[in-house]
Amino acid sequence: MDLVLDIADNLILDKVWATVWPALPRSVAKNPELLSAVARGGHSAPAGVLSNLTNGIAGWSSALTGSAAAVTTQSVNSATRSTAAKAFDAAANVASEVDWEALRNSSALPRDSIIRQFISLLVITYIGIVFLYFTFAGLSFKYLFNKDMMKHPRFIKNQVRLEIESSIRAFLPLDLMTVPWFVLEVRGHSKLYNNIDDYGIAYAILSVPLFLVFTDAAIYWVHRLEHHPRLYKHIHKPHHKWLVPTPFASHAFHPLDGYAQSLPYHIFPFIFPLHRMISIGLFVFVNLWSILIHDSDMICNSPLEKIINGPSHHTLHHLFFTCNYGQYFTGCDRLGGSYRAPRPEDDPLLAVTGVGEKAPKADKVESKKSQ
Repeated sequence: MDLVLDIADNLILDKVWATVWPALPRSVAKNPELLSAVARGGHSAPAGVLSNLTNGIAGWSSALTGSAAAVTTQSVNSATRSTAAKAFDAAANVASEVDWEALRNSSALPRDSIIRQFISLLVITYIGIVFLYFTFAGLSFKYLFNKDMMKHPRFIKNQVRLEIESSIRAFLPLDLMTVPWFVLEVRGHSKLYNNIDDYGIAYAILSVPLFLVFTDAAIYWVHRLEHHPRLYKHIHKPHHKWLVPTPFASHAFHPLDGYAQSLPYHIFPFIFPLHRMISIGLFVFVNLWSILIHDSDMICNSPLEKIINGPSHHTLHHLFFTCNYGQYFTGCDRLGGSYRAPRPEDDPLLAVTGVGEKAPKADKVESKKSQ
C-alpha cells in the first residue's frame, strides 16, 4: 500500500493535508506582509508568531531545503530545552534559513507521520473498496446474475437493497481493523519488495499460486470455524441470511466475519516476500473473486469443477451451509470431508421454473444445526 499512498500523496493528499493541518499558522500563511517579515529574519515579526513557529517547526523538516533543515532542527531542539526568550531568539535566527514559500504549502504532519499515514490509508481503503464493490458487483449483477433468481421463494423482499446496506455498514469498521496492517507495510515491517531482481522473476511468478494456496487453506479453517454453533449466530449468520445471494451479497457480512476471513491476505506478506505490484493486483483479484462466486450460478460438469471452488460450489454453500468452505480450490474441502460437487438437481433455478429443489434431508438437518 505504500506505492498507492505515495501516488495519492503526490496527486492530492499533500495539498489536502496542507489545507487541513497546515505547517504555518493560518494567520501567517494568509498574510503576505507578515510572512515576508518572518522571512527577512524574524525579528521584525510579532513575538507571538515566532513562538508559535518555534513550537511547530520541529515537524516541518520535510518542507525545508538543504542544510536549513539540519540548522532548524538543531536550533529548535536547543530552544525547547531553554527558556521562552531563547526559543524566540532561535526562531528568529533560523527564520532566514527556511523556505517559507514551500512551508506555506506544506502540512505540519510530514508524510512519515503515523497519524497521517493511518488517516490517509483509511480514506484510500474506504474509497477503494466502495469503488470496487459497486463497480464489479454492479457489472456482475447486470451482466452475469440471472434475474430469474429474484423469483426464488427464498429470495428476500428488497434483498438487493438490504445486501448493499449491510455491505456499507461493514466497510468502515472493517477498514478500521484492516488499516493497521497497511500502516505496518508502509512503515517497512513486511516483506513487500520493489525490485523483481531481489528474488528473481521465477519467484515473482510462483508467489501468486503460493499466495492463493496459503490463503485458501487458512480461509477454509477460519470459515469452517465460523460455522461452529458458538460462533455462527454471533458472527457468520448475517452473511447466510442471503440463501440465494446476488453479487451485492459478497461483502454483506458482519465486520468481524469479513476481517477474520481477510486475515490470511494480510498475514502472507509478513511471512513470504511479495512484490508490491503483485500485492496490489492480488488485493483487487480477491475482492473480484468474492463478488463472482456470489452470483447463485450452478454450472455443472465444467472442466475445472473438481479443482476450482467457483460460483456453483459457493451457491451450494449458501443453500446447504455445511459444504464447500474453501475460497478458490476444492482441495481443503476434499481433505476435510466437506466437499459437495455441483449437481443439476441442486440448481436453485429449479424452484423458479417449478420443478422444485431437491435438497437431501440430511443436508436440511445440518443446515438447521448451523443456524
